[in-house]
Amino acid sequence: MKLNDLTAVPGSRKERKRLGRGLGSGQGKTAGKGSKGQKARSGGSIRRGFEGGQMPLQRRLPKRGFVNNFAKKIQAVNVGSLEKFADGAEVDAKALAGAGIAEICGEGLKILGNGKLTKKLTVKANAFSASAKEKIEAAGGKAEVI
Repeated sequence: MKLNDLTAVPGSRKERKRLGRGLGSGQGKTAGKGSKGQKARSGGSIRRGFEGGQMPLQRRLPKRGFVNNFAKKIQAVNVGSLEKFADGAEVDAKALAGAGIAEICGEGLKILGNGKLTKKLTVKANAFSASAKEKIEAAGGKAEVI
C-alpha cells in the first residue's frame, strides 16, 4: 500500500452546506434561518444572559457582602501538620508544598497553633501565631520570620 492508495472512509468526509444559493439548492432564500427576527439577521447573535431586554437575573438579584480585591492570600498551616517532618528538619514553604501540606503561595505563609508538636524543627514562615511560636520553641525548635 502506498500513500496515493489511501482514501477516506465512506461517510467520514461531509461536504459543507452552500447556503443562500437559489431556491433549487434547498437552502435558498432565507438560508435555513427562518423568516425575519433577530436570529435571522447578520450579526444577530444573542449574548449570554440576555433576556430580550428584560432586566437580567444577574442584575435583579441583590449583591451581598464585600470582596476585598487587595487582600493578601495567605496560606495557613497548623502546627499539628508539621509532625510529618523528621526531627531536626528545616521547614519552609517549599518543604510544605513537597509534603502536600500547603500550596506554594506568593503572598505568604502563616503557622497557626492548632495541634501538638513533639519534634525539634526550624520553621521559616512569614508569620506565626503566638501559640504556634510557643509550641515550636517548647519542642526545642526555632520559629524564624522571613
